[in-house]
Amino acid sequence: MDYKNAGVDIEAGYKAVELMKEHVKTTMRPEVMGGLGGFSGAFSAMAFKGMEEPVLLSGTDGVGTKLKLAFLMDKHDTVGIDCVAMCVNDVACAGGEPLFFLDYIACGKNVPEKIAAIVGGVAEGCRQAGAALIGGETAEMPGFYPVEEYDLAGFAVGVADKKNLITGENLKAGDTLIGMASSGVHSNGFSLVRKVFEKEMTAEGLNTHYDELGKTLGEALIAPTKIYVKALRCVKEAGVTVKACSHITGGGFYENVPRMLKEGTRAVIRKDSYEVPAIFRLLAKKGEIDEQMMYNTFNMGIGMVVAVDPSEADRAMDAIRAAGETPYVIGSIEAGEKGVTLC
Repeated sequence: MDYKNAGVDIEAGYKAVELMKEHVKTTMRPEVMGGLGGFSGAFSAMAFKGMEEPVLLSGTDGVGTKLKLAFLMDKHDTVGIDCVAMCVNDVACAGGEPLFFLDYIACGKNVPEKIAAIVGGVAEGCRQAGAALIGGETAEMPGFYPVEEYDLAGFAVGVADKKNLITGENLKAGDTLIGMASSGVHSNGFSLVRKVFEKEMTAEGLNTHYDELGKTLGEALIAPTKIYVKALRCVKEAGVTVKACSHITGGGFYENVPRMLKEGTRAVIRKDSYEVPAIFRLLAKKGEIDEQMMYNTFNMGIGMVVAVDPSEADRAMDAIRAAGETPYVIGSIEAGEKGVTLC
């Protein structure tokens, strides 16, 4: 009896590491010390040497049951982007610059090529965020996960000068709310998505083309989460002060927008200020989901919301467009009980 007979293939683990090294190399920053394979990842504090009062920011998240689509479609090269996005967007909306990232993959069977594809997606997400992939763990857990399945989670660390933290403390009535377009469902609400499309959750069903989507159902659903790090950086570099910021994730508008507000302020968002993407209209119709539940579960086409002074709104919009994202003026801040009104 040996470890391989127990279901853990050490040689496959070695091969997976070799295959992923090329992806990892493309994410390196000057501050990274050492290479892949050590017991820990080292990152020089020189990255924030010039800051008056550096504050470290961290975020951790996973991809959730969106992974079920990856299994059904046998497509594993984009969920890593989702994993990075869910973490670095949280860091960025607090005013931080993501510095480095670590991933954790737990699988029923280590298939090196599949693991390398997953890490390739993680590396792509890190490149988009400007973060270094400095370490990770692949755990082969036979009997715990089905042979064809895996889980994926990640951990991001960023930094901001304390004076540049986005806290919402200077928010006031009259401030403009700008929303940045999402790429679709992102990585939240997939338990409901899978329930709505229960009969379509097969390789054939996901490969079915929908005219209203302009693509297959699988392509629409597995589209990776947008990473807004560059857009937020461009806004800052344009000299615009972001007073408050919200990453629209699980809980949709109703849970996430209030998190950016201070007491005595209320966000008023106009639902007709942008076109809700077709995938959400299809979900609502097919699942007979009422409007409030849709806005309380999904991003509804807006992945990030920022509040700026109205005098700086045009500059902020231009900076977001320059970063390759699509912005909309979706509402404003009013005095009132802390919360959000959708009208």
